[in-house]
Amino acid sequence: MRKILLSAAVAAAALAPAAASAQTIPAAVIAVVNLERVTAECNACKTASAALRSQVTALENRQRALGTPLEAEAKAIQAAVDALKGAQPDAALQARVRAFQQKQQQGSQEIQRQQQQIQRNQAYIQQQVGQKLGPIYQQVMQRRGANLMVETGTTLAAGTSLDVTNDVLAALNTALPTIATTAPAQAAAPGR
Repeated sequence: MRKILLSAAVAAAALAPAAASAQTIPAAVIAVVNLERVTAECNACKTASAALRSQVTALENRQRALGTPLEAEAKAIQAAVDALKGAQPDAALQARVRAFQQKQQQGSQEIQRQQQQIQRNQAYIQQQVGQKLGPIYQQVMQRRGANLMVETGTTLAAGTSLDVTNDVLAALNTALPTIATTAPAQAAAPGR
């Protein structure tokens, strides 16, 4: 019985490599794409990038607009506290400190909300570009006869004849004439 099992195992092992070699993998036909160039030079991407820069500039301006008076108020409060030379502040100064802290907290929350919105907007832009690029990669690969596409940044070297960046860029410009630069509102958290 043991001899039969051993013979069956040897026969199975001998057949396995033959079955595996029957499934040959086709030769790789590689295309490379400079994704950084595509996303920097596509027409809608340039417009979206400018809109994001504008949003960031508006945020920076708002930070300054909120920060300048708060900074002046903080210095004035500190001067009033210093003038007390260790004595307890009166009710008016305590109220002034509380009001300052409240303004500071509100300003911080406003800036944080705007920063989060900009991050959502950036992710939304990337999502829109990514959704269009997937099918474009497949179309370009099919048209060029490639069965593998890699990003230029992940390769050590590649011949110029393998570069399909211009094809991908042209297709993206056609498929994505505009990009929405404001992410949809987030769904309210449950229980609110």
